[in-house]
Amino acid sequence: MHCTVVEYRGWKEGYQCGYCASVQGKVSTGMWAHSMTVQDYQDLIDRGWRRSGKYVYKPIMNQTCCPQYTIRCRPLHFQPSKSHKKVLKKMLKFLAKGDSPKVAGDVTEEPMDSHREDAVACSFVLKNESDVSQSELKPLNVEETERVETEDNAEEELKKEVESEPPQTCADKDSAGSSERSDSAKLVHTTPKPGKGADLSKPPCRKAKAIRKERKLHKLLQNQTHTLEGSPSQVEPQVLHSQNSKSKANQPKSIEDFIFVSLPDDAAHQLEFTRFLCDSPLEAENPPSGPDCGYGSFHQQYWLDGKIIAVGVIDVLPYCVSSVYLYYDPDYTFLSLGVYSALREIAFTRQLHEKASELCYYYMGFYIHSCPKMRYKGQYRPSDLLCPETYVWVPIEQCLPTLEHSKYCRFNQDLKAVDEGCIKELGRVRVLHKRTVMPYSVYKKRRKGPSDETSVQQYASLVGQTCSERMLLFRS
Repeated sequence: MHCTVVEYRGWKEGYQCGYCASVQGKVSTGMWAHSMTVQDYQDLIDRGWRRSGKYVYKPIMNQTCCPQYTIRCRPLHFQPSKSHKKVLKKMLKFLAKGDSPKVAGDVTEEPMDSHREDAVACSFVLKNESDVSQSELKPLNVEETERVETEDNAEEELKKEVESEPPQTCADKDSAGSSERSDSAKLVHTTPKPGKGADLSKPPCRKAKAIRKERKLHKLLQNQTHTLEGSPSQVEPQVLHSQNSKSKANQPKSIEDFIFVSLPDDAAHQLEFTRFLCDSPLEAENPPSGPDCGYGSFHQQYWLDGKIIAVGVIDVLPYCVSSVYLYYDPDYTFLSLGVYSALREIAFTRQLHEKASELCYYYMGFYIHSCPKMRYKGQYRPSDLLCPETYVWVPIEQCLPTLEHSKYCRFNQDLKAVDEGCIKELGRVRVLHKRTVMPYSVYKKRRKGPSDETSVQQYASLVGQTCSERMLLFRS
């Protein structure tokens, strides 16, 4: 039977922050997880906790210098942004043609945050016998999965339909003779003569595109009218087929359209993926109703032409895929592997949802609005931030205005709302003492020495009533 066993380490304050460089501004609390069930960890991250190896920590939000808000993306409704599509297209171009920008300025930089919560918890070793040897991982650059997208001002390629549109014109100019305008005609900007303004008796100028759409609609209505009056019935299916084809072609591409596209037979490179269970405090589970891979911690390996170039560490939990770390080869920084792997993990979450319907979120760690380089996570929309006081999810669009005025915010607008999972009965906290499981009320009576009630109360208030009654708090 799986069981969570933790040692609470208490508050840690007055140490250096890796986001704002404050020497003594960081405040957090933590506990060491000897083992942990996937459900307990799911409930903990939904209360603002996060793991780094076997160390599970939670920022003290109203006291730390850089409040770290848990952020989750909703993959079922996710649409890639222009910059996301650029990364995906760049990878496809590299795989198909071997194009790799090496000139400074052509590379989409991806500075990844190197801050670590606890160095002792950051050593990951591939344990599976099918994994690569440690010598193959030496050139990899080990980073937390704080994927930073640099802003890109380059415009995405315009659709052919838009490119072919003529400039804005007046209705009386949309005639056959208008196409005979000379390409060498010069635009002369002159000041209108007095009294020579727009003729209000004539219709205003309209775009040629709008006029053509109106004509097509009028023609379509005429065809439908003829069909109803007894014209050949095949006219309507043809029109509908044309409409469906066009509407399908105009739909925005999903990440799957970029990631799972077939490469040509003569592709310059081959990118493959493998997945293995990895060492973590999470106990692997494989229930019949769960995803095919089961629940637990996994290494997702990225192989390019037989060489490993990146390893992503993810936790597959009952309701989400939680991104933990990314190891990558710095020689392939030009591929923006942090962004690319995040998009692949979103697509992976969608795949898992098909088998496990409740698994429908992608957790990206912490959103830190006070640190500009960490705001990129808010670009994976739609997404939500966790209210640090009531632990309810609020759309990020509603949170950003308040974060502009204050680093620490309560996102829940209902001032009467409270933490529904707060500790109500301290005596029911489960304790592991001398290999015996007991409620805290019993342990308290047996305990010799000074009282530890303050520490246990602090622990229980942070993990919540449900987890405190399910997890085992180790007491020596």
